[in-house]
Amino acid sequence: MAVAVGIAGLGLYIPEHTVDAAYISEQTKGVWTEEAVRTKLGIHKKTIPGIDDGTQEMGVKAAQDALRDGKIDATEIDLILCIGEEWKEYPLTTSAIYIQEQIGAVRAWGMDVQQRCCSCISAIKMAKAMMSGDETLQTVLIVGGYRNGDLVDYEEPTSSMLYNLSTGGGAIILKRNHPFNEVLGSYVMTDGTMARDAGVEIGGTVHPIDEHNFHEAHRTLKLMHPEHMKNRLNDVSMKNWFLCIDKALTQSDLTRDSIDYLGILHMKPSMHRYMLEALELSSEQTTYLSDYGHMGQIDQILSLRLGLQEGKIKPGSTVALVAAGIGYAWAACAIRWGPRGEKV
Repeated sequence: MAVAVGIAGLGLYIPEHTVDAAYISEQTKGVWTEEAVRTKLGIHKKTIPGIDDGTQEMGVKAAQDALRDGKIDATEIDLILCIGEEWKEYPLTTSAIYIQEQIGAVRAWGMDVQQRCCSCISAIKMAKAMMSGDETLQTVLIVGGYRNGDLVDYEEPTSSMLYNLSTGGGAIILKRNHPFNEVLGSYVMTDGTMARDAGVEIGGTVHPIDEHNFHEAHRTLKLMHPEHMKNRLNDVSMKNWFLCIDKALTQSDLTRDSIDYLGILHMKPSMHRYMLEALELSSEQTTYLSDYGHMGQIDQILSLRLGLQEGKIKPGSTVALVAAGIGYAWAACAIRWGPRGEKV
């Protein structure tokens, strides 16, 4: 039987270092002008990692921030779902278990959840379902770090949709029967026709790193089948996004006109405007992440924090979180912010 699950804490870790549109333009050898990077790609600046900003370490810092935010002791955590990326300090280490140790969550067990930039919403859906089915799960930490921008080759013109990839960590703490910030319905869908249209080309079992390719292996996150992916996304992406939003709202006994705030990933400005117009939302009902770039699955947590700081999310607000990730996946989740049951 479903139980009420609410957000009890939010955490972020944002690196100090950034690069701007001029830098990205330079890296493309002038193929993209600074003005085009700003206006067409929507990147004014984005975060990049410092020397100690490993994927797992950023997750640790975000988790500690969430614990402070919710005034929660780490020993209360029963489960850690890590949404941190596979690009991390040491391959094949389990990030959730590392974070568990570093924050002192001695009662918890943990596992990693991988769905690229949809991982956060999918983990929220998983956590609510798991808490509904297992009454021993009272407190769940969703946490991770992201720095896939390290792997982008700016001189590869077909990779322009990856130029916005940035760096950061985020965390959400969910509590069973929490009286605030209730997680409502969610919906996730995937399309396997694009399963290998994008990814890291060198470093796996098909193309291992060797003496011939090691110099390029660190920059091979790319669109491996760009035309197929572009054409397929043009056909289905917006339709699938709206399907996820509508399904999540229907599960929540809500409609599109219930949305007060849209917590959405960074995308190019034209797509962002199109989505706002289709949902009949204003720019004041979302946060465009042009000064942060795309932190992958951390974007929704970042948007929540910024929306709260800027007063765009108020008690009673209905928040729709929206994501998409290569593979290809789309997801949406509805949250009623503030005291449970309260509406604007």
